[in-house]
Amino acid sequence: MRNYIFKRILLIPLTLFGILLINFAIVQFAPGGPVEHTLAKFQGMNVNAAGKLGSAGAELAKASKYQGAQGVPEDLVKELEKQFGFDKPAHIRFGKMVADYARFDFGKSFYQDKTVGRLILERMPVSVSLGLWSTLIIYLVAIPLGIKKAVCDGTKFDVWTSFAVILGSAIPVFLFAVFLIVFFAGGTYLQWFPLHGLTSDNWENLSLPGKIGDYFWHITLPVTAMVIGGFASLTMLTKNSFLDEINKQYVMTARAKGLSENQILYRHVFRNAMLIVIAGFPSLLIKMLFTGSLLIEVIFSLNGIGLLGYEAIMTRDYPVIFGTMYIFALLGLVLKLISDITYSLIDPRINFDGRG
Repeated sequence: MRNYIFKRILLIPLTLFGILLINFAIVQFAPGGPVEHTLAKFQGMNVNAAGKLGSAGAELAKASKYQGAQGVPEDLVKELEKQFGFDKPAHIRFGKMVADYARFDFGKSFYQDKTVGRLILERMPVSVSLGLWSTLIIYLVAIPLGIKKAVCDGTKFDVWTSFAVILGSAIPVFLFAVFLIVFFAGGTYLQWFPLHGLTSDNWENLSLPGKIGDYFWHITLPVTAMVIGGFASLTMLTKNSFLDEINKQYVMTARAKGLSENQILYRHVFRNAMLIVIAGFPSLLIKMLFTGSLLIEVIFSLNGIGLLGYEAIMTRDYPVIFGTMYIFALLGLVLKLISDITYSLIDPRINFDGRG
């Protein structure tokens, strides 16, 4: 196992390099970059601004690689290229980015007067709160429910809970969020929970118990929406995994030896059936941290990393896009390694060192 961990750690930088290279190459051909985004804003005031640039700016760019550059002074286009770093060849820009990212220096946002690292650190608590609490509650709900459904397969309990599982998997998360807002956040009926933010405006003035209560008061509805929308697949995965193990020969042998059903279930079946459930932990956590929380952050006005990445894509803020992508890729690789280590701890028979 030690050799496997060492190999995986060595592969992390290579994997990150490949991810950066592919995405950097795609961005070079994607239309609507930061220069064009800024030119689009400039077009709304180019009549006055062009006149203030003097005779040098009167010669407009007749042909340009940027859409919307017509009618804009050529000097301004060159200045924007220099400002955003596009005055250098692509391979030099990529090399500098790799060198900076190796030191966790993600540069500065194009449109916000802050470094990317500071923006990520400011938004991280919101996404981590949503992701960790949602993942924890999903596992606490889905695993016992899946085990119970496997044990009671075909009974009324299994049928009725299957209806809830199907409902959870069929309805999008954002619809659950809207439903919760309408009924519990002053949308139409009750006003039990706040509609936006992770804490109240007077949070700094509250006592420690008050801060804790205020935090959970704000996070209840977003986490509830994510749990309802995310527990279904893990519940069915747990049920099917346990059903598959329960029908194996070693379970029949254990019953023939006189072991109780609880002893069979939790001493023998549980360890084998939980392997596939544990394997899905990294992907579920990443989903909750980024893609799963994106719409929730928008609906509940929570300034998390998901919303930060979405805003960066809309404005072509490349440093923020690549910075958030790099952090989540690194986090995903580390969590995958932790998942494999947990595999080995649960079942020592698994030997990753024997992989070719």
